[in-house]
Amino acid sequence: GLRVTVFERSEQPLGASVRNFGQALITGQAPGPMLELAREARPIWAHLAESAGFHIRRQGSLLFARDEAEEQVLDAFCAGRAREHGYTVELLRGERLAALYDGRFAHHRAALHGADDQQLYSREALPALVAYLREQMGVTFHFSTLVRDVEPQRVHTSAGSCRAEQIIVCSGHDYLTLLAEPMAALQPQVCRLQMLRVRPTRAIGLDHAVLTGLSCTHYGAFADLPEAIALREQVQARRPELIEHGIHLLVSPTPHGDLIVGDSHDYGRDASPFNAEAVDSLMLGLAEHTLGERLQVVERWQGVYGARGPAPFSVIQPEPGITAVLMHTGLGMSIGPALGERTVASLLG
Repeated sequence: GLRVTVFERSEQPLGASVRNFGQALITGQAPGPMLELAREARPIWAHLAESAGFHIRRQGSLLFARDEAEEQVLDAFCAGRAREHGYTVELLRGERLAALYDGRFAHHRAALHGADDQQLYSREALPALVAYLREQMGVTFHFSTLVRDVEPQRVHTSAGSCRAEQIIVCSGHDYLTLLAEPMAALQPQVCRLQMLRVRPTRAIGLDHAVLTGLSCTHYGAFADLPEAIALREQVQARRPELIEHGIHLLVSPTPHGDLIVGDSHDYGRDASPFNAEAVDSLMLGLAEHTLGERLQVVERWQGVYGARGPAPFSVIQPEPGITAVLMHTGLGMSIGPALGERTVASLLG
């Protein structure tokens, strides 16, 4: 029943929300607030996809163990943490693994099927969501409009000022334009990642998000397990370049038959504009081995998001009626809708 206005500096969504894999993962979330938020976000994404009319995959994810060390991580996870915290997962081996996609993945040792994981095509989903909010929910959008400053009940923009009872600042990895001092206290960084859109030489018909055991060294659901720590040490010894560039394989199918492949991680105060071809080659090689298919690169880009603050995310209120919400990890797609609902609910009592 409230009037809502959104100010966005770009002409259309161009930031982390459309540069990502569109993977809304539950399986990879660490037990605690992140897992709870990811579970809350799942039905919200499904509702938004139906209401706004954008494509969503609900078949889950497949995390492949390519060697014994990766398989040991999955075994340990399924035997302990998955049962303790109720992850909806199943470990596929033997005939069940060989049956996936007509045997395409039979060269791996096992696959963890995360049944609750979802995936959408961000660059189409976000514009569809904007149209839905504008046309069906009465939200007013001002694109190509810079918010220069905020103060209690006032928003000052490049198109003038307006009054608001509650102001929520979601400025991504821009820590300097708005609320610079309270944001600096969080000591956030920026993460830059290289990403590819590729086309298989033969149609795969992939209907799951794909990961490998490398992701177990990165995602909180696995990373602190002794087996995952041992895996990371093995990767450091055998493939140090993967650790150096923070590479773990993610593959997301698009609705058009292409695949989004990545990613790497480069942290700092600013995002360098210069991509390394060697990093793209490493990711492409991992993807081709995992999928058992040659891939042609059709598009390259950089993802950039806020990273390495005091927690996975921060919600701060530096002044009455002003709230800033910041992600410090690349998991915003997985928890964003639920974090938004919780934030608004707390403001409205």
